[in-house]
Amino acid sequence: MDDTERATLERIGTYQFGRGAGPALFADPEDLEVTYSTSGRPRQVHASDGRLVSLGTDGRFTLGLAGGHRLQAALDAPAYRVVVGDESAPYVREERNVFAKFVQSVDGSIRPGDEVLVVHHDGTLLAVGRAELSATGMADFDTGMAVSVREGAGEGQ
Repeated sequence: MDDTERATLERIGTYQFGRGAGPALFADPEDLEVTYSTSGRPRQVHASDGRLVSLGTDGRFTLGLAGGHRLQAALDAPAYRVVVGDESAPYVREERNVFAKFVQSVDGSIRPGDEVLVVHHDGTLLAVGRAELSATGMADFDTGMAVSVREGAGEGQ
């Protein structure tokens, strides 16, 4: 990946997740591997620790677990975080969805469709996924899916 392409990916990350997110996602350019679509667009970005992001046709990133870890380290809590407790943590790790009644707290700026980090109340990253409800909905509803989990941390992490 050349410097121009990396700068473009960093700008998308910063636009989508806020200041500092783009450089955090794509630090250490020698470690990054990009796969491309047949049209030549970047499709996925991998690093030695796993998939960072996929670039959707809408121009937004979908997070991989490795990208979630990088964002969690770069962004101050509660940015892009949905916090769950002990009761649902084992299920979320196994890539099961998060339901509103199990959400303990949430970043107030989350909107439906946003990429989010699902974290345990102790700060451990459990999964990454897509918000299905707004922050208000997650906090107020007792039923309904809050986060569609894309990738869980698994049992050993």
